[in-house]
Amino acid sequence: MLRLANPDTHPPLPLLITGITGVVGYHALRYFQSRYPGQAIGIRQEDDPRLSEAGVVACNAEDADAVARLFDRIGFASVLDCAGNCALKPCELNRAIAWRLNVEGVQNLVAQSVRLGARMVHLSVDLVFSGREHGNYVEEDPTDPVTVYGKSMVAGEQAVLEADDRACILRISLPMGTSLNGHAGAIDWISSRFKKSRPATLYTDEVRTPTYTDCLNQLCETVLADSLCGIYHAGGPRAPSLYQIAQVINRVGGYDPDCLFGIPRDHAGPIPPRAGNVTMNCQKLIGALGYQPFAAWPADDRWVPTHRHWHRERPGDEPRSPEFLGKVLAVGPART
Repeated sequence: MLRLANPDTHPPLPLLITGITGVVGYHALRYFQSRYPGQAIGIRQEDDPRLSEAGVVACNAEDADAVARLFDRIGFASVLDCAGNCALKPCELNRAIAWRLNVEGVQNLVAQSVRLGARMVHLSVDLVFSGREHGNYVEEDPTDPVTVYGKSMVAGEQAVLEADDRACILRISLPMGTSLNGHAGAIDWISSRFKKSRPATLYTDEVRTPTYTDCLNQLCETVLADSLCGIYHAGGPRAPSLYQIAQVINRVGGYDPDCLFGIPRDHAGPIPPRAGNVTMNCQKLIGALGYQPFAAWPADDRWVPTHRHWHRERPGDEPRSPEFLGKVLAVGPART
């Protein structure tokens, strides 16, 4: 059973949200600012002018002194850490950047949250696993990432666990929602290719457990207000491949089916290396909450691919458009 966040509980306030130019952080900022006006503060990089608005502060998380001053000035009671450089190829080519953003920034944040006794919820990712085997990973499975990004996320997890035994780490998968710049994240990047009649090549054997950002927002609100600690897997109940995700976007958006190509990972280039089946078993989280926090993506069974050429089928009575795509694939069913 899918449930909404308990309206009678709220996270300790004020709340700091990081990674607000990414898909997850962008939606989290909007959600928490609407729920708690004036009490949810986002931080952005000092050299990134996007989101220069009320409730957003320019502060580089990898600058320890700047983070300490910000915590002293505002006195955060909780932290939702959505930050992280998830660009796979740039991380492979510049390990130092990946480490600075994905590890040093986390270390600075958790050091200050511990100092002030703030509640910390840190978002990690399914790519801490290689996916070489069967998927369906549980929290106790050893991590074995194939990318620098995945390795840096493992190090970020370890930094949180070593510093704060009250912190909660949620390993998420692909967040399904719109992006700040219109071409980041799975939906916007794939759609941006199709809108320009450009080819999009996705992998048939990289399998994920995507979630609507709306559902993830509600989960984060619940966990911030709770006392869950340690690592929990937070993936959705469907497990599509990247190619199947693109099939859904192609057909629901009404895009040209000839623009979509599917290949196995071993046909890809050497950089970045690709993970395989990194689906996560989320029964530990469901058991702790007492309910399923995620709707399946896509929520409607009509939009679940059944074969390789499914996206080419176009029944005459079926709704299809970029606007319709936004309503059913980027917005959780609770909001619709």
